[in-house]
Amino acid sequence: MNTRAAIVQGVGGCVPPRSVDNNELSTRLETSDAWIRDRLGIARRHVADGMSTVDLAVEAGSRALEMAGSGSGFGKLDVVLLATTTPDRLCPASAPEVASRLGYTGITAFDVNAVCAGFVHALATGNALIKGHMADRVLVIGADVFTTLVDPGDRLTASIFGDGAGALVLRAGTPDEPGAVRAFDLGSDGSQVAAVEVPGGGARARLGMPVANQRPYLLMDGPAVFKRAVHEMTGSSRRALDKAGWEVESVGRFVPHQANIRIIRGVAERLGIGAERVVANIEDVGNTVAASIPLALADAHDTGRMVPGERVLLTSIGAGLAWGSAVLTWPDLRGKARV
Repeated sequence: MNTRAAIVQGVGGCVPPRSVDNNELSTRLETSDAWIRDRLGIARRHVADGMSTVDLAVEAGSRALEMAGSGSGFGKLDVVLLATTTPDRLCPASAPEVASRLGYTGITAFDVNAVCAGFVHALATGNALIKGHMADRVLVIGADVFTTLVDPGDRLTASIFGDGAGALVLRAGTPDEPGAVRAFDLGSDGSQVAAVEVPGGGARARLGMPVANQRPYLLMDGPAVFKRAVHEMTGSSRRALDKAGWEVESVGRFVPHQANIRIIRGVAERLGIGAERVVANIEDVGNTVAASIPLALADAHDTGRMVPGERVLLTSIGAGLAWGSAVLTWPDLRGKARV
């Protein structure tokens, strides 16, 4: 029996300084504050202006590492995992640069791309490395400047997405410790690749192969995504809970991907989780893609909503389609995740 587990030791978050509220959007798009709030649950979002994905990832990662360093048992870092769909360059991956700027040269560092589900997939990878004795401490970051992939004239996607980063530090420990990561459920359906995609700019287009649309902006089938998101996030959540042997009633905090408020409410209602247990910061940051869940955790920690020892359920879905859920207990963390 494997008695080794990944333990959450620190959390950090970062958003760019520039905040764009709904009223500002309505000056250039056919939309309104009331329309966006009612359909999406968003009041404002942060937009990268002079800060890249790596910049945001370094800031969030440094805050998580600082928090982890204030506790007992922190040592060298072995791995940096960066979940992102917007690396600073097409080549190379951005994680090695993040690691270097954090002061860790020579360690394992690589990117994970599962779009909005990327952080949970990266968290599962970090968990596997620790449980498999390939690492003792792993920094898992989700960071995206997804507004760079959004058509500024599309009132729906321009309203939904924001930029940001969030991070967790994992260390090796035992399953009975507070902060232990208990179970995962991951999945995908590549037949639905066109439901959410940025069709232009990839290898197919560079090779001169047929591409239905060469636009370098996000295309999204909103109704189709809503239906699959609610279905897959609900099912994935239940499977992850079953693997941990937990009942949904025992979950203290439910932290879903901040896609839009209707998806969040729809999944919570299907699971039977009341609004008082749902963690949502979408009103202030929008959909920050891979940063969504860790940024929500950082904000909930800073506002005192995360209780040590409480059971936590994470769930997400992104383009691919790819989805993933995780269950863990929350540790006793000290300090601020966002300054």
